[in-house]
Amino acid sequence: MKSYIIYSLVMFLAVTITGCSSVQTVTNQAKSLVIEPAPDAGFIENPERQIKRIDLPFQKVWIKPGFDKNAYHEIVVAPVNTQYMQEMDWLHQLSSANYISDVKADIEELAQYFRSRVIKQFREYPRSRFRLIEHASQHSQPALRLELALIQIDPSQPVLHALGWLQMGGGTAAGVINQRRAAFEGRLRDMQTGEVVATFADRDMQDTGPLDLTRLTWYGPAKGIMDRWAEQFVKIANRKPGESVTDSTPFTLRPF
Repeated sequence: MKSYIIYSLVMFLAVTITGCSSVQTVTNQAKSLVIEPAPDAGFIENPERQIKRIDLPFQKVWIKPGFDKNAYHEIVVAPVNTQYMQEMDWLHQLSSANYISDVKADIEELAQYFRSRVIKQFREYPRSRFRLIEHASQHSQPALRLELALIQIDPSQPVLHALGWLQMGGGTAAGVINQRRAAFEGRLRDMQTGEVVATFADRDMQDTGPLDLTRLTWYGPAKGIMDRWAEQFVKIANRKPGESVTDSTPFTLRPF
């Protein structure tokens, strides 16, 4: 609750002092008051090189010195990696519950959804500087490969019921429900050389109301978070020199 209050004050001051047009810029900094970055999962090599940049919405970013995105004209979106999602502690505790097969199937469906949303954003973005290609073999110009891994999605009520967490006094279970977080790690690879030229990672949270039907699924509002990430990828790919890409405001300050 304290984090929500701080976030609310930051947003209020932004509107009062600088006007509504500056709110989006402030959210990149305000987000860090509410959401801690996810621990490094292992998809990114040398994660210690990553930093927080105020001009980008992701919590951790590394860009190879001298990298020039203008040298590339095509992009391919790889299938989303789910290896690290399969290693989540709460998922292992489902081994004796009926949810296990459904949850694993949902993870694969979420990965496909994430990739499809990124592809849709690149395909529909007006005057995109990148030509979207479906397969690596199709590229005829310098191209980048976007590689993503889902590393965390907090479980919601059905899974917590299956694990018995909702009968353990409520404190821990309520905290997990209210976090509503998802996290990814990603990298950009030069398809010509195979070299990784950028890495990035983010954990985000989606606000939901008390009657939100997304709570009927274990993955809650994760798809809304993925939609936001997909939009951000495309804006970053097409941004002009010196332009910031900021986080939208994902909260309506309803933590219960």
